[in-house]
Amino acid sequence: MRRSPSLTTLAHALITEVIAPGDTVLDATMGNGHDTAFLVSRVRPGGTVWALDIQAQAVAATRRRLGLIHDCRVELRCMGHENLSTLDTGPLRAAMFNLGYLPGADHGTTTRPATTCTALDAVRDRLLPGGRCTVMAYTGHPGGAEEARQVAAWCQALPSAEWDWRLANPPGTPETAPRLFVISRAERAA
Repeated sequence: MRRSPSLTTLAHALITEVIAPGDTVLDATMGNGHDTAFLVSRVRPGGTVWALDIQAQAVAATRRRLGLIHDCRVELRCMGHENLSTLDTGPLRAAMFNLGYLPGADHGTTTRPATTCTALDAVRDRLLPGGRCTVMAYTGHPGGAEEARQVAAWCQALPSAEWDWRLANPPGTPETAPRLFVISRAERAA
């Protein structure tokens, strides 16, 4: 799936606002490792990056992209993001999702609304006050528009006293363009 450079740049900037060296963060859908590498660059030295993907080739591609890292803990797991609750990540400062399918791989293997919402539940339960999650939802493939609708419904159900969310797309964005959801946890509940 083609990445949207402007929305990807925006997602990285929004995550950069809330993370620092030493933080623990998550790439819930590592793909070819672009977001994982970005997160590593922002939490080193001393940070921890957890990265998940259901496809072994995604883990291998990310491992190649990262090379050897000595000043940051990196946990790459070949597993679906819906299994996040089984990992002992500890509290997270940030999380990133890049939904859809792995570029250059089988387009039949995609994220699904139910598994994505399960993973978002686990992130919600772990995200620290002041933390942030971005979700890039690609709508131009079969099932993508429905997944984006389910993510929007999940966001709308968050308690507004503790959570803020928005769609970061500029006005007039085509219906088939990716959607960037930005979910932030308040420093303190109102």
